[in-house]
Amino acid sequence: MAPGLDKIRNIGIMAHIDAGKTTVTERILYFAGRTYKIGEVHQGTAVMDYLAEEQERGITITSAATTLRWGKHTVNLIDTPGHVDFTVEVERSLRVLDGAVAVFSGVEGVEAQSETVWRQADHYRVPRLCFINKMDRIGADFDTVVREIRSRLAAIPIVMQIPMGAGDNFIGQIDVLTRKAYFYDPAEKATTLRVGLIPAEYADDAELARHELIEKAAEFDDELMAKFIDDEPIEVDEVLRALRVGTIHNKCQPVFCGTALRHMGVRPLLDAVVRLLPSPLDVPSVEGYESLSSEKKILRRADPDEPFSALVFKIASDQHGDLSYIRIYSGTLLPGTRVLNSTQNIKENVTRLWEMHAKQRTRRDEARAGDILAVVGLKRALTGDTLCDSRRPVVLERLEFPEPVITMSIEPRTNAEKQRMVDALNTLRREDPTFKYNYIPETGQTTISGMGELHLEVIHHKLTRDMGLDVRVGKPSVAYKETIHGKAEAEGRFIRQTGGRGQFAILKLRLESYTPPAGGEPVVFEDQIKGGVIPKEFVEAVREGVHDAATSGPLAGYPMLNIRATLLDGETHPVDSSALAFQQAAAMAFRAAAEQAHPVFLEPIMRLQVTVPEEYLGAVTGDLNGRRAVIRKMDQRGVFRVLLADVPLAAMFGYSTQLRSLTQGRGTSTMEPRTYAAVPAQVAESILKYY
Repeated sequence: MAPGLDKIRNIGIMAHIDAGKTTVTERILYFAGRTYKIGEVHQGTAVMDYLAEEQERGITITSAATTLRWGKHTVNLIDTPGHVDFTVEVERSLRVLDGAVAVFSGVEGVEAQSETVWRQADHYRVPRLCFINKMDRIGADFDTVVREIRSRLAAIPIVMQIPMGAGDNFIGQIDVLTRKAYFYDPAEKATTLRVGLIPAEYADDAELARHELIEKAAEFDDELMAKFIDDEPIEVDEVLRALRVGTIHNKCQPVFCGTALRHMGVRPLLDAVVRLLPSPLDVPSVEGYESLSSEKKILRRADPDEPFSALVFKIASDQHGDLSYIRIYSGTLLPGTRVLNSTQNIKENVTRLWEMHAKQRTRRDEARAGDILAVVGLKRALTGDTLCDSRRPVVLERLEFPEPVITMSIEPRTNAEKQRMVDALNTLRREDPTFKYNYIPETGQTTISGMGELHLEVIHHKLTRDMGLDVRVGKPSVAYKETIHGKAEAEGRFIRQTGGRGQFAILKLRLESYTPPAGGEPVVFEDQIKGGVIPKEFVEAVREGVHDAATSGPLAGYPMLNIRATLLDGETHPVDSSALAFQQAAAMAFRAAAEQAHPVFLEPIMRLQVTVPEEYLGAVTGDLNGRRAVIRKMDQRGVFRVLLADVPLAAMFGYSTQLRSLTQGRGTSTMEPRTYAAVPAQVAESILKYY
């Protein structure tokens, strides 16, 4: 066993926007002695929200990492954004974490982005604790939030604490396992934790909760189950051991409560992190492959003596060179080491190692398996690349990122700024895989694309304020896609004779609509050539030609999705045939078949959650119906109604302003991309007129 690895916890804080993630993180830093003054989100002084944009808006935009000590344990902690436009930050953080704390508002409960981050954690099999925050707010309801965690997230919450009071009457929590009550002094800004006896009015509820807790914990430990059935005395450590097993294997999610703004519940939460969440030794060995083209699996154990392997999960531009954030899965890394980037098959130098505390950094002389840190020196590494020992190569699973849904034009105010703008856009694209830009030669226009209006607004501000560029931007527009609703076959002929060696390629291609599996390729290529009519190297060129042609659809040049392309037949010339000729012929056949296969526009459909007071429900639903929304669900939460709807993004520009107007500022909404769907005929006509 590697010494010290059992004392490491790599965790993230994740939640819906405004649930209090960063406030929880700031209190954790304070009580762990990492900071000596508590930063406040609403004052723009939060340590982890260090970007000017974050401090002005009071939201987290980029994930920030820090390292702290709690008792004998080292905790590497990442605070992630809650706004759906920056969901990539959550995705890449969860990929490298061993555990997470999901924060829920005691008033709003499980919200739209809560479900998104929970699904992301499910995808990466990340064990979780739940912290129900804001128990001091009017309308906070602990039991309702626990029920929502169970029903809406398909989770198995195990109540570890119950609140004493709620709203203005919230005075602390009861630890149901140890039968202790936690009180805080002073009540307004609790800096002292006082442990006492459970007040008489909570005694029955606490005993019932304790019985349920032990009953559920017994499911993860046979000895504990035998004691529980025989009604034998059960020690606290036995229950915690069983709960740790259940948590690590994602069979349960322990639930805690408090109010981070008033510092209540943060220290017991930190105790739970080190007791219940896994160390790098508790999670399965990371899986990889010998190379990008190999199917042979390789396992790397969390051990400093294993061959080195790490994943680059974030790039941050810096005036002294890019900071590359990495998670080391195995082996040891020293400054000045030359490593293999096995994803790109290039060698790079790691010149320095930094332990990060938001934007501050401390130099490290060594990094080992289980560590999360930043390195300097990598020139070409991208998010999702694997770094490893060149003598023992391995390629770890890459990260997958959603496609942008919104686009707007951008141009420099002077020609002299053109190259600077391109360099700046390349820098931003390296930092953020969900940001894309595109130059259109026909019009000379450059467009930028992202996950939402706020995302592009932040990009614009980075260009102007942080990078000193003077640029103009157009109005945001929807990033449509194209697909086909039929089936067609077409021939591609690329024959050129220029006196010397010519070009010759003839092939037949079939296109048909196709529904890819989750995470599958949007355009699938199949080879049905019989008898080697086209050599294999030319078949690969046909594949490339198909994928190149699919980047521009026949209707308005939008990228194409959900298509299966099948190579049926072809002809070659013994001298003139080449890979380039077959690539060109494939693109010609693809375009011809796409035009015949009933091409249609696809528009992004958003999952919308709106919370409104009851009296404004009619006005809000009427407005949504006018935006082509389909209302899927309507729930009651106190005096508020919560609507879940599917709505086209094209109809939602400026919606937050309209919602404030309809509800006198009391309504709130959140959106996230859900799927793509064919646009109605009249919308298709308006798109074609525009082009």
